[in-house]
Amino acid sequence: MPTGVAIRDVREQLFAAAERVLLRDGPNALTSRAVTAEAGCAKGVLHRHFTDFDGFLLELVLDRVHRLEARSPDLLATAGTGTVEGNLTDVLTDLFSSVAGAIMALVIFRDDLRARLRQAGRQGIPLATEATAMIAAYLTAERDLGRIAADADIATLAPTLIGAQHLLFAGRDGTPPDPDVVHRIVASVLR
Repeated sequence: MPTGVAIRDVREQLFAAAERVLLRDGPNALTSRAVTAEAGCAKGVLHRHFTDFDGFLLELVLDRVHRLEARSPDLLATAGTGTVEGNLTDVLTDLFSSVAGAIMALVIFRDDLRARLRQAGRQGIPLATEATAMIAAYLTAERDLGRIAADADIATLAPTLIGAQHLLFAGRDGTPPDPDVVHRIVASVLR
């Protein structure tokens, strides 16, 4: 992009470019140069809008955390409809087929990013932590409706589902596992 040409919604354009690089090439390839080249802009554009590259990554992760948190009411709205296993299979498949799984890997990969996230008040692995809370709220609603056991240990079930799915999706070539496999794991964990 030529110098001096205004870019609309720079943050989102750079975030989208970072996601494409992350999904295509993995966390090791995610550099400021790769992001700006993918976005089709000068490297200085990123540095004019963010303190440094880790500051950019911090804002990317926090933005995606907020997007995930905004989806929680949609999952809660499915409580009492369909099957519990089906609803969880859908949300877990969607969650780990999206960039969220790649961002979790990025957070694990970059020590400085984890430190900045802790300074920003985020504990655990962002997106995994929020996904666990979303699943826990859903499971609580289903328990209250009597669709899962009254003595179900939600505090154990939710992170177990997230961890099992993360391991199932980790290291894949970009293709999600068969939904039947995801469903079988969900059903086993809930039993």
